[in-house]
Amino acid sequence: MFLLSIDVGTSGVRAALFDERGSETIATQARRRGEGALLDLGEFDPEALVHEVISTIDELFTTFASGSIQYIAISTFWHSLLGVDAEGKPTTPLLTWADTRAAQDAKDLRAAFDEREIHARTGCRFHASYWPAKLRWLRREWPDRFATTRQWLGFGEYLCLRLFGETAAGVSLASATGLFNQRTCEWDADFVSEVGVSLDTLPEINDNNPRLTGRFGRRWPALAEARLAVVAGDGATNNIGAGCSTKERVALMIGTSGAMRVVYKGGPPDQLPSALWSYRVNRDRVAVGGALSDGGGLFRWLTESLNLKNLNELAELEPDTHGLTILPFWSGERSTGWSPDARAAILGLRHETRPVEIVRAALEAIAYRFALIARALDTIAPDATVIASGNALRSSTVWIQILADVLGRPIALGHVAEASIRGAALLALEAVGKIAAIEEVSVSTAEVFEPDMARHARYRDGLLRQEEFYNRLFG
Repeated sequence: MFLLSIDVGTSGVRAALFDERGSETIATQARRRGEGALLDLGEFDPEALVHEVISTIDELFTTFASGSIQYIAISTFWHSLLGVDAEGKPTTPLLTWADTRAAQDAKDLRAAFDEREIHARTGCRFHASYWPAKLRWLRREWPDRFATTRQWLGFGEYLCLRLFGETAAGVSLASATGLFNQRTCEWDADFVSEVGVSLDTLPEINDNNPRLTGRFGRRWPALAEARLAVVAGDGATNNIGAGCSTKERVALMIGTSGAMRVVYKGGPPDQLPSALWSYRVNRDRVAVGGALSDGGGLFRWLTESLNLKNLNELAELEPDTHGLTILPFWSGERSTGWSPDARAAILGLRHETRPVEIVRAALEAIAYRFALIARALDTIAPDATVIASGNALRSSTVWIQILADVLGRPIALGHVAEASIRGAALLALEAVGKIAAIEEVSVSTAEVFEPDMARHARYRDGLLRQEEFYNRLFG
């Protein structure tokens, strides 16, 4: 046994052991959390989430009898924020990308700054997902908590503080905050100051490789000498685990939310399309793409709310024949318009509309948003092969076919079921010199879904109709 990889997602925590070749040997999955509690306010209790990670590792070591592990890799969700006091105790809940309460603050930032310039520097638009808007909201709504905060952290940094005794902030998590300069790989000091926070309240960006604190070293003897090799955002690790680490392959992932991303060696694009964001995988690679706040979480919510039991009915419906246009913004909009005001709408409902038609229209609506992201990504990675991943897609081949038909491109279903945890392991193995480069690790695909171009033509009309309603409502 060589490496422990931990993946903290918005819907669950997983831990697995990998050998020096990047092959998974033992894995465990913690109980999945109910996502409704997350999506209502976009909050987690940070300490409860840390305990879930600890419990997951405990569970793993019930099946691992002996041996030592040399390195630890962590993948965790991007765009989270909490404050801690001088003793490292939380002063706020953990706010996630799903928290839209700072929408007005994002508007205020657009009025106060040149968003195009800030987007080019930080890779991030002004949006409630990112730290600038969240920090303004926290200062206004929770002034006492804001005043007692000595440091602002994402969950990755907080987890490292609890396990390793230091924040161990790398460029990957920092790069998705909206306060990070993508070209210098440091906090954007000028913008940080203009936002109204001090640089010394942000975690130090370093490449330290700390060991676990004595308490956790004693709890898990196999990890007593292990060093932290990498901490990275789950979007980056998902691409790498799915074998999408060059411009030739684009990853399309749908879990609770959704994203379409390209990862490659080099720096951010000279001209970043307004629809997209740009973050860092590490100092050598970037991730460029778009994200949707609604994906598998919306699919599940609709099927449960509408009591749709027979999902096979979805495949029996012809494309865009339900007469519905859906704007799939139950959790607000990120890519491609980044509208703070965007909310969900179902247009065209009739007395005879059936629940299955609403669900089918929602799957098509999310596919339309991916088509817009794909259009923007073509300027970065033209003619790239699309690789699909995520539990929501694995459970619905109908949705994969809809995506292929809407995009008018073949979509290959990735063979790796849990791409993020594998991607973190591969990044760590490269960092410590056990593999030469992640690009050299091949990943097979399970099945290719070819587009039906007649259906693609129908879906073009549906996309135009969705865009017309979007522009009427949100401009």
